[in-house]
Amino acid sequence: MNIFQDERIVLTLDAGGTNFVFSALKGGEPITPLITSPSNSTDLKKCLETIINGFKEVEELLLPEKAIAISFAFPGPAEYKRGIIINPPNFPSFNGGVALGPMLEDYFNLPTYINNDGDLFTYGEAIGGFLPEVNKGFKDFEIGKEFKNLIGVTIGTGFGAGIVINNQICGGDNSAGGEIWLMRNLLEPEIIVEESVSVRGIQYYYKEISTESAALSPRDIFEIAIGEKEGNRDAAVKAYNEVAQVAAEALANAITMIDGAVVIGGGIAGSSSLLLPQILKHLNSNIENRKRKKFSRIVSKAFSFEEEKSKQEFYNRATKKIEIPFSSRKIEFLEDKRIPVGISRLGTNNATMLGAYAVALAKAEKGVRKKEKV
Repeated sequence: MNIFQDERIVLTLDAGGTNFVFSALKGGEPITPLITSPSNSTDLKKCLETIINGFKEVEELLLPEKAIAISFAFPGPAEYKRGIIINPPNFPSFNGGVALGPMLEDYFNLPTYINNDGDLFTYGEAIGGFLPEVNKGFKDFEIGKEFKNLIGVTIGTGFGAGIVINNQICGGDNSAGGEIWLMRNLLEPEIIVEESVSVRGIQYYYKEISTESAALSPRDIFEIAIGEKEGNRDAAVKAYNEVAQVAAEALANAITMIDGAVVIGGGIAGSSSLLLPQILKHLNSNIENRKRKKFSRIVSKAFSFEEEKSKQEFYNRATKKIEIPFSSRKIEFLEDKRIPVGISRLGTNNATMLGAYAVALAKAEKGVRKKEKV
């Protein structure tokens, strides 16, 4: 199934705590103007009415064409498979749980699929962004390998993640996979990693290191760090280094368990020139046992796909031949293991919408096959 040539239409939504942005996709691309409305997150009735009215407006824009499904990301915690949202922090009016998916199915008579935004972001990058780029390189260099696993993280107001394994979203048995924000903080073990890897994390470290009282935006701190703005440059650089170190340790834990490529998105991904070198440095550092024996922090060496030299080195893989025991034959294999790390190729919002679109088409295909079997 080539989703980029698919003529089917899916209604989608970018659900933020402040605004909702509605659209429709065909062939993996938005085909209607974006419709933005306040989310009314503290008023359940207004919030639900806003969601219904937003999708109605998109439907009217599509006439005479019709959508086959609704698919979008919504903040959790949630029971995503059943479309039930459970007490999301940014939507206090949902306290106690809201059956959002079933409500939309009843109202629009369309199958409705809701997923975690980190999962959909990662799925979009796996289908049409970072992972296809990695695999194209293998073909170009005539290397018989293909990556099918992807870890996606977003760094912005929070620290989110998604996991794709064997080209499928891994949401977990309890719709709670990829909750990277809850990992233990390397620099402050008593708190969660998100306190450091986020907008507030960069602001906190800069303020602590510089001892300045003014609250600066991450953009201000970034510009100070690269010398484009007046300020305490050493403090700004150290602030980004602290964030990178905490993020890298969380990623190291994820890579160790999942063994896949890594793509980074979110608002702070624009600061990758500061963050990524430090993340790679930590991933490729050492860790020890009690006897002081050193081990690589992750099994595979990490390579930056934001630097052409590093990217080329990733593909320049040395092969080795060894003898097969009790045989005169030899077998060739790639001796070292490698992981590519890069920044979102599609942009976080576009990747999330593409992921939502792909989920809907995949579910529709399964529905067709089930009907054919009956």
